[in-house]
Amino acid sequence: MKVGFIGLGNVGGKLSGSLLRNGVDLTVHDLNEDLVAGFVGRGAKSAENPAQLMRDCDAVITCLPSPAASDAVMQQMLPEVTAGKIWMEMSTTDEEEVKRLGAMVMDAGGAAVDCPVSGGCHRADTGNISIFAGCDRATFDRILPFLTTMGRRILHTGDLGSASVLKVVTNYLATANLVTCCEALVTAKAAGMDLNTTYEAMKISSGTSFVHETESQVILNGSRDISFTMDLVKKDAGLFQQVADRHNVPLEISPMLVQIFEDGIERYGERCYSPNIIKRLEEATGLDILAPGFPAEMLDDEPEESGYEVIPQGSNRATVA
Repeated sequence: MKVGFIGLGNVGGKLSGSLLRNGVDLTVHDLNEDLVAGFVGRGAKSAENPAQLMRDCDAVITCLPSPAASDAVMQQMLPEVTAGKIWMEMSTTDEEEVKRLGAMVMDAGGAAVDCPVSGGCHRADTGNISIFAGCDRATFDRILPFLTTMGRRILHTGDLGSASVLKVVTNYLATANLVTCCEALVTAKAAGMDLNTTYEAMKISSGTSFVHETESQVILNGSRDISFTMDLVKKDAGLFQQVADRHNVPLEISPMLVQIFEDGIERYGERCYSPNIIKRLEEATGLDILAPGFPAEMLDDEPEESGYEVIPQGSNRATVA
């Protein structure tokens, strides 16, 4: 099966790199010609536009920065969608929007999947990231070999759109974790605690989290480089709030997180790394939240392994190896 990939940025470049590294017949497209040239130099083919990619490939993956970008690309691809073609949306997007675009694909005879990722860019680089996939079971079985090449843990979440809901749910949790870690580190420093010791106390306690064990490290290093920016946090937090609003859930913390990152963007710029949200508290207290011995960026120390389908707890289905 021939696979096309549109969007070679921070996440897309790593996911498509895993496909190429593992021998998938890959064609790529991106507005940045230098990124395309890098992939061609490693053995991929290039397409002049999204329409050519859909015409020449069996499955096309999009990994783009916004729902608007995905819509623009889909309008170019749609005339080339025929029976048997698969569109895989790996962008973090809105449930309603992916359903709308997916319906166009299915009306043309193709199949549509929303399959966003979670786990950080460092794990996307090694094929160890987690992937959610929303689609019918038959389509899921067709694309599972590609998903297990790009990711370690693959979860079939249900119908089209379900993966996008769960993606923004989990991103909301990560954002809340980041803000609480920032508050905890600054408060500990203000109370006279050693920050190296504070990091370890948080890590071995009931208060630990994936976010603490990754983003707190680059905060303490000072680089704050997690390859994720404040504008993306604001976008994802807004998508989560939209889900809650559609279902009349009266959230309290979510609106506060949106306000915090709106303030961060106003102060530091939308392309500022998201862990720099701690600067609001550093400036308010006059404290520098820095400690020796932490890395400037996160690297995945797990070896690359074949992925597998995760079976939900309580399911009576057998585990797929």
